[in-house]
Order: sequence, then structure tokens, then C-alpha cells
Amino acid sequence: MKKLTFMALAAAVLMAASCNRAPKADVKSDVDTLAYAFGLSQAEGLKQAAMQNGVDSTMMDEFFKGLMKGANTDPNDKKKAAYSVGVQFGQIISQRMIPGVNSEVFGSDSTKTISKQNFMAGLIGGVKGEKTIMTAEEAQQAFERLMTTLKAKQFEANKKEGADYMAKYAKGKDVKKLPCGIAYKVLKEGKGACPTDTSNVTVHYEGKTIGGKVFDSSYERNQPQQMRADQVIKGWTEVLKVMPVGSKWEVVIPAELAYGERAAGQDIQPYSTLVFTIELISIDDK
Repeated sequence: MKKLTFMALAAAVLMAASCNRAPKADVKSDVDTLAYAFGLSQAEGLKQAAMQNGVDSTMMDEFFKGLMKGANTDPNDKKKAAYSVGVQFGQIISQRMIPGVNSEVFGSDSTKTISKQNFMAGLIGGVKGEKTIMTAEEAQQAFERLMTTLKAKQFEANKKEGADYMAKYAKGKDVKKLPCGIAYKVLKEGKGACPTDTSNVTVHYEGKTIGGKVFDSSYERNQPQQMRADQVIKGWTEVLKVMPVGSKWEVVIPAELAYGERAAGQDIQPYSTLVFTIELISIDDK
């Protein structure tokens, strides 16, 4: 039954190959009805999957062209199947692999990229067994060595950018500093007790890069966060220990008190200075 369903869908798709409208249904039997119902039942899921993979409403016609081509591929035609697999791998290269290396090497600078031509030359040359500039073992060693070198340069840039930001921020009106190096502004003065480093607390917060990118926010979720004061980044612990309940502060945390040499998610590069708005709602110790 499933085989007949997919055959019916493929036939319907072919009928629409030369236009932008949906294929015209030709329902003459229960099997035809099953095929149509199955396709329609999957429509919303397909639409959401396409959008989650970067296909917006202006690109739907191109998406449908690819969908039609894929649906018409004979599973026994190894040539077409190989081409289809190649397209899928190529998309992984362009959408994930190269952007991933770019992020490691160039940080948030989206104007820079590694050479796709050189990448493909090495990749295809290696797969085909052609004469290459270096051996596979040498390539792995070169990749690791150069990634370390280039990332170090990016880290130094992040460190300088963070230090410059902190120096400028510290000169602002009403800015205070903690002995550990954290700078902050009191947005709302609290009158309650201060947590200890082992206290359980409830907070609202927003975290941003110094470029203004919000990477986490309990305000956006409309859900305060419960945590223990010593089970967060060190900078948070240092702030919470001197922050009275009811306070709301804007806090600039240097990289060494944040994630240090580690990246965190897509937005926080190694050695990033971070900006938080922290609102201490309560101490929850019993």
C-alpha cells in the first residue's frame, strides 16, 4: 500500500513540473484518495521543516522544483541516486561545515570565509585518489596546527575588543567596579539580604555580547530562573554575593570570569566579555 501511495504522489508531482501551481488531484479509487490524504496530512510538517532549514516564502517555488525532482528519482537508478546524495552532502558543506570553520577562525566577522575552491580541491582530490599537495596525515596535522594558530589570533582580537569595551564602560556615569574586575550599574536598588555562594536564588536576566546580540533571556521566556549561586559562571557568583534581593543591575563580566577560552553556543566566542542584566528576585534557602 505504501508503494502505491508514493507512486501516486510521484505521478501527481510530475504533472506540475512545468508550473507553480499544485498538481491537480485525479482521485478515482480508494488508493488515489489514500495518496491524496497522505500528502495533505504531511503538508504542514513539510512546510515547517522547509522553513526551519532556511526556505522562506519567496523560495518555495525553487523548493518545490527540487521536491519534484527528488520525488521522480528512480530508487534503482544509481546514477541519479549518487547525484542526489552528492547534492545533499554539498548542502552540508555549504550550510554547516564551511560556516562552522569560518566561525572558529573569524569569529563573528561574516565578511570573511575560507576558500571553498581550495576546500573542494582537497576534498575531491582525496576522494578520487589523485595526486595531492600533501598526504592525508599531513593534511590532518596542518589543519589542526593552522586552526590553533588562526584561532589564537581571533582570541587576541576578542580579548582586545573586550578590554576596550570594559575600559570605556567603566568611565560611564554611575558605574561601579568590584575588586574582581566586574563593572556594573545599579538600575534598581534592592533592600533585601545578599546571597551566599551556596544560596539558591531566583533571578530574571538577559545576556548579551558586547556587540548587542542577546544570547539568552529569561525575560523573553517570561520565566524567572532558579539556580544555586556557585553553579553558574564565576562572574555571576561574584555579583550575586554582593547583590541585595530586589536589586536589578547591568553587569559587564570580563572573559576570565565568564567562559574564558571556551565558546558557548553560536554567539559566545572564546575570550568574550559579556553584558548581563540581572534582577535578584529572591533567596530560596529554607
